[in-house]
Amino acid sequence: MNNKEWKRWLFWFSFAVATVIVYKTIDSVIEIFTVIGDFFRMLMPFLMAVLTAYILYIPCKSTENVFKKTKLKIINKHSRGLSVLCIYLVVILLIFIIINFILPSLSSSIKDLANNIPSYYNSAIDYFNNLDEESLLYKLNIKEYMSSIQDVKIEKEIIKWISFDNISSYIKGIMGATNVVFDAFVTIVVSIYMLLERNDIKSFLQNLSKAVFDKKTNEAISGYYKKTNSIFFSFITSQILDAFVIGIIMSITLSIMKVKYAVLLGFIIGLFNIIPYFGAIVAVVITVIITIFTGGFMQAIWVAVATIVLQQIDANIINPKILGSSLNLSPILVIFAVTFGGKYFGILGMFLGVPVIAFLKVIIMDFIKFKNNKKDLKADNT
Repeated sequence: MNNKEWKRWLFWFSFAVATVIVYKTIDSVIEIFTVIGDFFRMLMPFLMAVLTAYILYIPCKSTENVFKKTKLKIINKHSRGLSVLCIYLVVILLIFIIINFILPSLSSSIKDLANNIPSYYNSAIDYFNNLDEESLLYKLNIKEYMSSIQDVKIEKEIIKWISFDNISSYIKGIMGATNVVFDAFVTIVVSIYMLLERNDIKSFLQNLSKAVFDKKTNEAISGYYKKTNSIFFSFITSQILDAFVIGIIMSITLSIMKVKYAVLLGFIIGLFNIIPYFGAIVAVVITVIITIFTGGFMQAIWVAVATIVLQQIDANIINPKILGSSLNLSPILVIFAVTFGGKYFGILGMFLGVPVIAFLKVIIMDFIKFKNNKKDLKADNT
């Protein structure tokens, strides 16, 4: 067999093997996705640990610096461990406060709202029955849409879903399906170790990058790491803290205005405030609709004004102060990021879509700058 025949035989043999591999891969696509899904489910506690350690890094570092300044040697020596302990005690205290003080109030408001849905519905039907035939709402046939959901017992479903009598069965079901307690334990333990050994982890990653890549590539990776860290940490921590602050301020404001379900509505506004642009709009719409039924049209107008004013104060004063630096993103990019992230990755995608787009923008702008500089340099040489 000459060299030409040998190459032809090797080509067709390789082609046949590749065809079989592709066929088997397509034929086993469900099993492959199942294995991939199981793998990511196994990694989820570790990914959550990374996110937890990432969020708590700055508080732990600041607390550690405070302990290092003390004159007591034992505190100075164990400053890192004490800082991690203090931060986790604060987190546990916050969770305790939420469970014992905030959640009962929210649950009570939701139950009361669910119980009153029939009366609110009947009031709305009466209002639409008295509409003038020339009015816009009458022409939109809203009355017919509302009549179509008359037989749906929403209030009973909501009460049944949030009933504290069923919480134990929910927890047992969740534990049996996802081992949530074990995952939570792994998340906490791994995040603690990551915070305690963060210098070793950082040093390992730096040495690995230095060993694998050349100097120029390693410097580029290091630069992008710093930019990514700045973008993600600033955005995530600022949005969570901002939502917490806005939720408290709005709850207090609505309580002063004697708005029914003030704590619940304040919580909704703070929660939706995490999502850029769309979140604020949705929060205002939900708050105004509920207030129309519970407090009347005039109170709803004042609530809308108060909410919009507070959100403007937040957008121009509170959030920039918390964030410290802008992501420098066009509103078009933000809307695209929220829409795309929500479409393919749900609520988490709507939240993380903005920092991801911000990071991609940094890469693209650096690429454009690099190519333009290369062209300019080539033009100068010619």
